[in-house]
Amino acid sequence: MVQRMSRLLLKTLRDAPADAETTSHKLLVRAGYVRRSSAGMWSWLPLGKRVLDNVTRIVREEMDAIGGQEVLLPALLPREAYEATGRAEEYGDLLFRLTDRKGTAYVLGPTHEEIFTQLVKDQVSSYKDLPVILYQIQTKYRDEARPRSGVLRGREFQMKDAYSFDTGEEGLAEAYRLHRETYERIFRRLGLDYRIVSAVSGAMGGSASEEFLAPAAAGEDTFADCPACDYAANTEAVAFTAAVPAAVDPGPVEELDTPDTPTIETLAAHLGVPASATLKNLLVTVDGEITAVGVPGDREVDLGKLAEHLAPAEVALVTAEDFAARPDLVRGYVGPQGLRVPYLADPRVAPGTAWITGANKPGRHAANVVCGRDFQVDRHLDVVTVQDGDPCPRCGAGLTLGRAIEIGHIFQLGRKYTDTLQVDVLGRDGKPVRVTMGSYGIGISRAVAALAEQTADAQGLCWPREVAPADVHVVAAGKAAQTELAALAADALHVAGLRVLLDDRAGVSPGAKFADADLLGVPTVLIAGRRAAQGYVEVKDRRTGERRELQLAEALKLLTA
Repeated sequence: MVQRMSRLLLKTLRDAPADAETTSHKLLVRAGYVRRSSAGMWSWLPLGKRVLDNVTRIVREEMDAIGGQEVLLPALLPREAYEATGRAEEYGDLLFRLTDRKGTAYVLGPTHEEIFTQLVKDQVSSYKDLPVILYQIQTKYRDEARPRSGVLRGREFQMKDAYSFDTGEEGLAEAYRLHRETYERIFRRLGLDYRIVSAVSGAMGGSASEEFLAPAAAGEDTFADCPACDYAANTEAVAFTAAVPAAVDPGPVEELDTPDTPTIETLAAHLGVPASATLKNLLVTVDGEITAVGVPGDREVDLGKLAEHLAPAEVALVTAEDFAARPDLVRGYVGPQGLRVPYLADPRVAPGTAWITGANKPGRHAANVVCGRDFQVDRHLDVVTVQDGDPCPRCGAGLTLGRAIEIGHIFQLGRKYTDTLQVDVLGRDGKPVRVTMGSYGIGISRAVAALAEQTADAQGLCWPREVAPADVHVVAAGKAAQTELAALAADALHVAGLRVLLDDRAGVSPGAKFADADLLGVPTVLIAGRRAAQGYVEVKDRRTGERRELQLAEALKLLTA
């Protein structure tokens, strides 16, 4: 088809929105692909919808190729299903909740594990009906407290969620392998640079999971990669046995006068010691109960790891009100000795290790505080943030860290949902068999943003051909001869089966048209310019900037080969 820009709902912007921080947010708005409707809610305009549809088409083709059967379930779902599995509580404030006029409680679905499980329970009765793969491409909802980065983190988003059902672990493993390979094909076709990393399952549950991450500076996930082996993991999933400092006998506890040292940095500078000699004690609430978490002073607590260890309990940082209710907890000077709250600690805080830590008095710290002698650890947990150079859990080489966007996630759920909802089928021996299950998600709208992040340049968007809104962007650079030749070229390209965007706007300068062509990011630009009267056009590769001046017939032959 030929889409004439003179009739296209498109308004490009010279400047990005003031609140836009990421490249994709800036460029998708400037190029007229999306427009903000409200906080975290986005409208997809004609060119943006084409890109979104192209991503959807590729995902659908690959899912159909492995025998996936597409369905469409409601977005408005009974809350009782999520309450039965405990996920209504696990999702907390992220879950959109509403009540109808009759008082029935509903949610807007963030994912559909419960509903697909109920569907299979209703429709499948025998092992002969399995295995089965079901999927849908649908709008999902999460009540993000601070939606940001444009379509990367919105309250409403497009997602493909698929679910496999089988009667045993071998079948689950096979479905997981099949989806893993399919996702690799999908992301290669989309033109995305991606990494497959070990991950935590979170509220989804299950025994194993992996994420597909698109490396990008705008990414909200941090992953660790080993340059010496093939190990890669989300930092929340990196687990290794820490090197524990040797036990020492430092002598009795010594209280120190340390005014105005409420942070590790100020304390280390005041005493002239490395931060690693100090013990940091972070206070959190676990289902409302104040709990302390101890880590070496040169490390940070990874709240995601902590939440995963303590799930399904809700973990939050303490508030000023929490401190006010507990005068024994002195902000900035908390120490584990004599502390009347549960105490969790990193494995480095091992029995016999000595630390400088808070003395539970304003402006005072204590030295020679020994784990096991002066305080006890209720539970050791690997909860520190991973740092560049930390040892690889597999080979011991130094890890490197990178930022990335999560574009896909696959889970071996096992029987978490089928146990709760009691999904059995008749087995080969005539006895009931509990169904096992996998879950496989791809962020459709997020993949669009990830592509924009990875492929854009200083001039604008630069789409891979399979997802671009058109194959060729034809620009008429003004006069009658150029306009006539551009229209002729657009029609010929259309007849040859290519998707064409024709800039035939009257009253728009050639410079503005060229700038918009760069901004919109169609992979090939054909320009009817200064030599149009002689039948010449210029063919430009948007990604490389390479230009060739050719007779129109030669250009058409090149582009339709």
